[in-house]
Order: sequence, then C-alpha cells, then structure tokens
Amino acid sequence: MRNDNLEELIAQADENMIREYVLSHPGSLKSKTSFNVSPIVLSCFYQKNRITELLFSLDEKIDFFEACAANKFDIVAHHIYQNHDIVNVFYDNGYTGLGLACYFGHEEIAKYLILKGANVNIPSDNEYRTFPLYSAVIGNFTSLTATLLKEGANANIQQAGGITPLHIAAKNGNIELIITLLENGASVEAKTEEGKTPSTMAQENGHLEIAEILS
Repeated sequence: MRNDNLEELIAQADENMIREYVLSHPGSLKSKTSFNVSPIVLSCFYQKNRITELLFSLDEKIDFFEACAANKFDIVAHHIYQNHDIVNVFYDNGYTGLGLACYFGHEEIAKYLILKGANVNIPSDNEYRTFPLYSAVIGNFTSLTATLLKEGANANIQQAGGITPLHIAAKNGNIELIITLLENGASVEAKTEEGKTPSTMAQENGHLEIAEILS
C-alpha cells in the first residue's frame, strides 16, 4: 500500500509533521513509497539526512536494506549474522544491499558486504540493470570504485546503451576515477551504441585535455 502522505512530508523535510504522522499511523514506516522503497530509504534518495535519522529514531525494526542505504554498519552486520544469504538478495526496488551501499557511497559497508560474499558484478533487478561499480563511478566515489575493482568488478561492464564506467568518468571529467579505471583494465576504445568513445564523452562535456589523453 502506498504512503503518499508521508512521502510528501519527507520531500518537504517537515520534521514535526513527520513525527506526528508516524506516531499516529502505526506501520507507516514499513509502507512503500512511489519508488517502491520504504520511507527511510526514500529519505536517503532525497538526501534528507536529518529526516533519515528522525525516521530511524521512530522505527524499532530497521531492515537490512534500510541499514545499507543509511550507512548503519552495526545493523547491517546484525542482519547478516542472522541470515547470511541476504547479502545477494534483491530489495523491492531491485537493488542488492551492495548496490544500495555503492549508490550512496558507503564504502565501509560495501567492503563488509563483499567480505561476506556479496557479488560485485550483479546488476540491479530492474529496468536500469545498474551495477555497483557504475553507481560508485556516477557518484564520483573514487576510493569505493577502487575497492570494487580490487574485489573483481568488471571495469568494462556495459550499462544500457553500451556505456561503460570509463564513459561516465570521462563525461564527469574525474581524472582520479579515470586513472583508477585505466589501471584496472578499462578500455579507451569502448564504444556506446551511438559509437561514442570515452574521449568523445569527455570532449562533448568540455573536458578537452582529458579527451586528448583518452584519444
């Protein structure tokens, strides 16, 4: 069942109204929002950190995926202790715990999940088919990207349209990420379905020196 009222309050970051709503609507924190995620995970996507903490304080049963999204290491570890297989289970929105941790840049949790058997090359089970490495690169999380590559992430994995992580790093002009990817086998010759190389992506976005380096 959708919880549009709470979703609107989260978007507005109205702490008092959120507290009042949750306390007067038992179970509302476990209802799904329009993104097919819980209110807690939604607050993470909205980057409403204070709201996330408020919702945590009001919820007695934080699930594994909420903890991965909100960077709650101890809760993540507790859930894995209780059910080790959860590391490669998909959340309702199609992401694994590792996928969520990488999307939000939570490297410590990502490392722990990998240590416990999370597969670094499993894409999200939704229309986006997003790989953890792709999420880390989009977020410009250089250290996390290096960790994923060290643990076996495919540097040349292709997303929709044939886009590789190097295409994204080049588009963003992130030289640290570019170097990290190249050192781990990323191909400068990779082409999107439109025939664009990483160099082309860099040039189109005004990163001319990077475009020359990658050409």
